[in-house]
Amino acid sequence: MNQFIYGLILFIVLALPPVSNLLESIMIVHMHMQMPLLVVAGFFMGHYFQLRFPEFFQRWNENGIPGILLFTIIMIYWMIPRTMDEALTMQSVQLFKFISLPFFAGVPLRDSWPKLSLRGKNILITGFTLMFIGMGLLYVLSPEQLCNNYLLVEQITLGWGFITMAICMVIYLAYKTFINEADYE
Repeated sequence: MNQFIYGLILFIVLALPPVSNLLESIMIVHMHMQMPLLVVAGFFMGHYFQLRFPEFFQRWNENGIPGILLFTIIMIYWMIPRTMDEALTMQSVQLFKFISLPFFAGVPLRDSWPKLSLRGKNILITGFTLMFIGMGLLYVLSPEQLCNNYLLVEQITLGWGFITMAICMVIYLAYKTFINEADYE
């Protein structure tokens, strides 16, 4: 229950207009801080939903693949430049961001991650690594401004943020491949 409270408090703080406006005012903070924190809030709240509706998660997400698929679709949707732009100008899209990221990405991730095999987890991380490289190159190499609400320099900064995240995921995958954790226990 404590995790639910922490997730709910994080969600409420992120939804406060001054906090939301501050996080959305800088493109890289909007994409790489506010959105992941909304997923983390849902991840924490997901424990409560797992306890409250165990049959639903058992029937709907038995092997973790449907939940990870939903998580992936929501994350891809929010990586689209126009979607991020519309979240700043359309209240309905902003509301959808605050519903979809915690409840359609964070909660399913909480339920699905332990159910996935090591191979499934590595495939997911590899897929996101490739997506982050692609999005990073799109934002860095695009000669045009992709989001009307942000400057071109912010777009390039976000692109480098994506590339940096991809490099970190490659390092993680290499670590998991070459290091046997049983040797250190």
